[in-house]
Amino acid sequence: MTIKLKENERIDNLQRNGYQIIQNSEKFCFGMDAVLLSGFARVKPGGVVLDMGTGTGIIPILMEAKTEAAHLTGLEIQEESADMAMRSVRLNHLEDKIDIVVGDIKEAGTFFSAASFDVITCNPPYMIGQHGIQNPDSPKAIARHEILCTLEDVVANAAKLLKPGGNFYMVHRPFRLAEIIVTMSKYKLEPKRMQLVYPYVDKEPNMVLIEGCRGGKSRLTVEKPLIVYKEPNVYTDEIYDIYGY
Repeated sequence: MTIKLKENERIDNLQRNGYQIIQNSEKFCFGMDAVLLSGFARVKPGGVVLDMGTGTGIIPILMEAKTEAAHLTGLEIQEESADMAMRSVRLNHLEDKIDIVVGDIKEAGTFFSAASFDVITCNPPYMIGQHGIQNPDSPKAIARHEILCTLEDVVANAAKLLKPGGNFYMVHRPFRLAEIIVTMSKYKLEPKRMQLVYPYVDKEPNMVLIEGCRGGKSRLTVEKPLIVYKEPNVYTDEIYDIYGY
C-alpha cells in the first residue's frame, strides 16, 4: 500500500511482524518508554485494549504484534499525531484490528462506554505544569508536560472505562511514584505489579512500569529491576528481547 508522507515524515521499521510506523522528528517520535510499556502490559487472548494518549499509535501497533488481543483502540487529542497513527494502521493493513480516535482523555467517557475495556495502557506526560516550556502548544511539550491532562485525569478515566478486574498499565517517572500509587488507590485501580527501569546497573532508576487492577485486592509485587544498558550503546539481553531484535 502506498501511503503519502507529509513534510519531515519518515517510515521506521518496528522489527516486529514487518510492521512500520510513520514519524515526524520535528514533532515527536516514540521513545523507549513506549516500547517497554508494550512489553510490560499483559493481554489475555481476545482482550479489548485502549491506549490513552496514543501519539502516533506505537503502543497499539506493537501490542497487536505481541499479543492475541481481539481489538485495540488508540485515543489521541492531537490531530496531527492521530493522522500519522491512522496512516500507520493502514500502512500495516491493521484496519480491522486497530482504531484511532481523535479525542481528549478527560472526555474519554463520551467516546467509549463505561467498563468496556479489558486492558488500558498509557504513556502519559511526566512533567508537572509548564516549567521550562518554550512553547506550550508544541506537540513535544504536550506529550511531555501536563498541559492538556494530569495524572489524575488519566487514572480517573481509566477506572471508568475498565471492566471490573480489568488491568491498567502505565509508564511514568519514579519521582512521582508515591503520587501514582495514592491516585491509583483512590480510584480503585489497586497497584498489583511494578518494575523499576535503570539506565545502568549503578545508576538511579529513570522509569517505573506499573500495573493496577480495577477492584483488585491490596497486594503489590515488585519485579526484578530492568537494566537498559550493560555498557554505553549496548543494550542488555532483556532489552533486546523486548525490542524483538
